[in-house]
Amino acid sequence: MRMWPVVRAVSAGLMAVAWAIASYFNSASGQASHWGVALALAPLSLVIFLGLWRMPQRLLAAALGLVLVGVLVGLWPLLTQRIATLYFLEHMGVYTLLAVFFARTLTGPGESLVTQMARRVHGGVLSENQLRYTRQVTQAWSLFFAAMVLVSVGLFIWAPLPVWSAFATLLGGPLIGVMFVGELLVRRWILPNEVNASLGETVRAWRTHRSEHEQ
Repeated sequence: MRMWPVVRAVSAGLMAVAWAIASYFNSASGQASHWGVALALAPLSLVIFLGLWRMPQRLLAAALGLVLVGVLVGLWPLLTQRIATLYFLEHMGVYTLLAVFFARTLTGPGESLVTQMARRVHGGVLSENQLRYTRQVTQAWSLFFAAMVLVSVGLFIWAPLPVWSAFATLLGGPLIGVMFVGELLVRRWILPNEVNASLGETVRAWRTHRSEHEQ
């Protein structure tokens, strides 16, 4: 049983790598492809399916599912001719949503997103230094995701298609990983006397926060 989380994590990682590589070749070619559309829409389709599956109103969920399938069938011929544009819109949309998701917690009376996750890790108690730092980290993640959107738009408009495709499909995950590790190192440097959460605890806090908002 203890090996199952490791096996699941490794399997998910291998699937993500395989999807990224296949997506790169499909989006970089610029050629019409039914397989390319299916591959591009696979992550979004899975998210939508899980969301509909969790809806208590089964009839409404089924109706929405049928409508979405109908729209997809109608748009399919167009999508097969616009593979690169489909990947671009998906990439830009995901990172825009992430930027908004982080940035919106910086306004209003509530705490920033990273502050909320830090409270989960530290049992609800944070020092003044931690409060200030976690807010700055939320700002940093907001700027990071916004920068990803701007770079993606710039490369899609002005760079050769394979260059944009490499950035969008192959570099996104590694850049997020670098951001995580970099933040961890900066945290240990700025808050040396505080109890610092590990990278694993940070990821688990993020998953908990996300699952609570999905319910």
